[in-house]
Amino acid sequence: MNISKIRFSFSALFACLVSVALFTACASDGASSVKDAAQSKVANAAKTVNNAAAGATNSMTDAAAAAVPAVPAGPTTSIKFEETEFDFGTVDQGEKVTHIYKFANTGNEPLIISNAKGSCGCTVPSWPKEPIPVGGSGEIQVQFDSKGKKNKQSKKVTLTANTDPAQTFLTIKGDVNAPEAAAAN
Repeated sequence: MNISKIRFSFSALFACLVSVALFTACASDGASSVKDAAQSKVANAAKTVNNAAAGATNSMTDAAAAAVPAVPAGPTTSIKFEETEFDFGTVDQGEKVTHIYKFANTGNEPLIISNAKGSCGCTVPSWPKEPIPVGGSGEIQVQFDSKGKKNKQSKKVTLTANTDPAQTFLTIKGDVNAPEAAAAN
């Protein structure tokens, strides 16, 4: 579907919305409220059409939009971690390191973690999917796979939750001994 067809479709939709807004406004009671209601409905219809048109011409693909984690709507709370950075020291290439980050909901609303994502495929988090009650605690388990890695490594896990700010960062870092490095010594 090309842009001119999209614009024509949105223009037709806009005309229908304006007609419905005017008809609804004429059916309501009071002469001045009719005018105000009609203006308000026309303005809302215009915003709806403009927003839809902007979305239709937006270059962001549906897949990219789906990849953006949704921040839970509603009231926010706060989260406090015992630690946000873990140094696993030195491991040999190919070893997997797992660490558990403990946290507490220190706010006044249930804590909802909607997503946890590692900075690369080698860092995989798992998190509680159910809401954490006020005063409750939980754990985020992060596994780092050193396969194909060497030297200093620092990976981040981004948590998205109903907190302010919406994202919290956890870091797992350390050194990876690679077979090539051992042979050079």
